[in-house]
Amino acid sequence: MLGLMQNWQLNVSKVIQYAQQNYGSQQIISQNYDDHITQLSYKEVEKRMRCLAWSLRNVLGLERGDVVATMAWNNIRHFEIWYAVMGSDMVCHTVNPRLFKDQIRYIINHAQDKYIFIERSFIPILKTLAHELATLKGIIVLTKDLDPTESDGFTIPFFCYEDLIGEQSIDEWPEIDENNACALCYTSGTTGNPKGVCFSQRALVLHAMAVNGGNFYGLTHNDTVLPVVPMFHANAWSNIFSAPMCGAKLVLPDRHLDPQSLYTLINSYQVTFSAGVPTVWLALLDYLNTHNGQLKTMTRIVIGGSACAASTIEAYEKQYNIKILHAWGMTEMSPIGTVSTIKPELQNKPYQEQLQFKAKQGIPIFTVEMKITDENGINITDDSTHSGHLMVRGPAIVATYFKQDTPVIDDDNYFKTGDIAIIDEAGYMQIRDRTKDLIKSGGEWISSIELENTALFHPGVAEAAAIAADHPKWGERPILLVVAEKECILDDKDILTTLKDHIVKWQLPDAIIVVDELPHTATGKLQKTVLREKYQMYLIDNNLI
Repeated sequence: MLGLMQNWQLNVSKVIQYAQQNYGSQQIISQNYDDHITQLSYKEVEKRMRCLAWSLRNVLGLERGDVVATMAWNNIRHFEIWYAVMGSDMVCHTVNPRLFKDQIRYIINHAQDKYIFIERSFIPILKTLAHELATLKGIIVLTKDLDPTESDGFTIPFFCYEDLIGEQSIDEWPEIDENNACALCYTSGTTGNPKGVCFSQRALVLHAMAVNGGNFYGLTHNDTVLPVVPMFHANAWSNIFSAPMCGAKLVLPDRHLDPQSLYTLINSYQVTFSAGVPTVWLALLDYLNTHNGQLKTMTRIVIGGSACAASTIEAYEKQYNIKILHAWGMTEMSPIGTVSTIKPELQNKPYQEQLQFKAKQGIPIFTVEMKITDENGINITDDSTHSGHLMVRGPAIVATYFKQDTPVIDDDNYFKTGDIAIIDEAGYMQIRDRTKDLIKSGGEWISSIELENTALFHPGVAEAAAIAADHPKWGERPILLVVAEKECILDDKDILTTLKDHIVKWQLPDAIIVVDELPHTATGKLQKTVLREKYQMYLIDNNLI
């Protein structure tokens, strides 16, 4: 017997409709590239979105299912493009401008983008690829006035963004099959070409509802949200959907992600909630400490993208009374999978004991199921003493990569994340390592992440990377590369003393190397392949075996 409810499609456009209908006067404040501040209400912005949606069809000639690219910062025009494109039953492909040019060329051609909306500052990137982008029909510059010289070297037409926001608009958003594609992101893998993750309307709406649960983001119409994580990276962790879904005010920082700019935006507009990677919050923490600053309205920060040190969590919570939500996920998961919040049974424990759980990746949001398997695929989830392969499934998790016929899920619909993890007795998941980053010494596995996180206990260590180096007896042995905090001089013996308090003797690194910086991918992940190539023979070459 079927239920007797209405068949109401979960469309992205319904999110912005809800915001303008119920919170029409709520503001979206946007920093722009020219440092000008724009303030528009949800009602005003939704009207501009419908004007842009009209122009997509009637000026640019786009049709349902067409893929439209963006290369832009977090600003109000990019916000408008997301909803206009997705609400028109087209696919919004966010291009990360920090990728290598070969990767940008590959993903634009692979996605078969018809048009690209681009910041003026990124045009030089595209110009170097102008004759290699086979499917592009035109370029829309996010500006109110075109510079005629900008199109030099291109054979396709340029359009001015504000010219597309005319008087004509669609009367209402079309009803769309919720399973239709609406967004496309490419993973920034450290090897091989990026892989496309194609999101459905249903997946993004469900995911936004799930992350906004009271135990996780918990946004309300009383919040002011500052999305630090770029809109060109993993759906901006759903901030662009979850904020209007509850009528929250939005503050969009454009490219201004330095500590002073963030400090000014947070305090000027009474920001209560933000989200971004650890390096951003470490830099802001240093700024606060150096300038005796305060973030009086901020109540919580989501930190993800890579593991956040317990010391960073403690500093924000103890010194600035800001709750840290330690999150984990992947582009393939839309992207949030878990958030570390303290369950009721742990709330009476001492803070330092709670901190151990806060530093883990946490518990899954609703719509995400997890299991841990051994090398043979046997489920060992209930064994809290052994780590294994982390598998996930849910309605906002990838089943197949874009333009690949082979599913990437097992017979039970679980996706293999590539992470080695453990789930403790309290139900908290903790990433132990990436499968490819484990160090196998004498037949035993050593976690590079555990070494890195422990090294961060040392007050002078800003960043750490543990990798495997060749060893004639043990096969591989760990070495640790560290970057010093500003104005700190590191001593490898002091770091080793810190490690000895937490790491068993046979897992300690055979060498500790202080470097000026570590290589990162376009999304801030450590490029361990580069480090392995450079330091693979370090122990042998330096006679440290």
